Amino acid sequence: MTDAVTETLAAEENKIDATEAIARLANQMEQVIRGKRTQIDMVITCLLAGGHILMEDNPGTGKTVLARTLAQCISGGSDAGHVLFKRIQFTPDLLPMDLIGTHIFDDRSKEFVFKKGPLFCNVLLADEINRASPKVQSALLEAMAEHQVTVGDSTLMLEQMFFTIATQNPIEMEGTYPLPAAQLDRFFMKIYFGYVDEETEMNIYREYLQIARNLTDLQQVLTMHDILDLQAQAGQVHVHEEIVRGVSNIVRQTRSHPDVSLGASTRSGIAFLKCLRAYALVKGRTFVTEDDVRDITRAVLEHRLIYRNKDGKLKALESIIVKECERLAKLRLFG
Repeated sequence: MTDAVTETLAAEENKIDATEAIARLANQMEQVIRGKRTQIDMVITCLLAGGHILMEDNPGTGKTVLARTLAQCISGGSDAGHVLFKRIQFTPDLLPMDLIGTHIFDDRSKEFVFKKGPLFCNVLLADEINRASPKVQSALLEAMAEHQVTVGDSTLMLEQMFFTIATQNPIEMEGTYPLPAAQLDRFFMKIYFGYVDEETEMNIYREYLQIARNLTDLQQVLTMHDILDLQAQAGQVHVHEEIVRGVSNIVRQTRSHPDVSLGASTRSGIAFLKCLRAYALVKGRTFVTEDDVRDITRAVLEHRLIYRNKDGKLKALESIIVKECERLAKLRLFG
């Protein structure tokens, strides 16, 4: 038996059970985030796809707590505690160096040394990202796209697992700067957090002290190695050729729709396929279905499009999704 075959067999044996591991993570997060299983699944999907996620809603709906909860459920490894979690509160006076870091003078060595900023972490919470100026927002572009930052003549690599959860307030609110298209395109998904239903909200009021204790006492149910393993497994999820064609059709139709002035890019299509694979894994499958396409298209594409009018925003993408999902359904790809 060759060394390559031995290594392959060992890797297969060491793979964790994806369905069981994802369920453990989601269930642990639900100890704190009540009534939001759909949003939790979307965040985990984006994490396993190797992307970043943007959450929009009014203040006080639990977006920040969700990010902190996710980080506390993952350990950095056998000799480490939690994964490295950093939170940046975006404000109008924030500077790019506040994210990336800066050179400071070391009295001992008598030379300038680089002091890393909060971008050098595993899980980054960019809180209220649209309250900072476009100059600061753009400081995230290289980090999110290439997992690296450039400082002067040097390029510094970020952590292997680098996941950005950004929150933003609705752009209609005072003191916000709309994210430019290039920045929005770096986010694999955008979701709306929303308020919980009446019964869940009543339970939160009754149990808010216990929920706060749960946040402190969360168990580390997965390691960083487990997350990287799950990301690799997501990349192996099967996508039928017709599903790939369906993704291509949806992306291309956004460019020619009369109500859309800026359609989705090729990078959008690649992110779409990565998210489909990860979402199928979250749902306990090793293959992507047309239902997966229907479930996540809006989250993956809507924030990347620029519409000609408000009515177009409400109807354009939905009409494209319906048309393509009907085509896939008629093919009966899965019996």
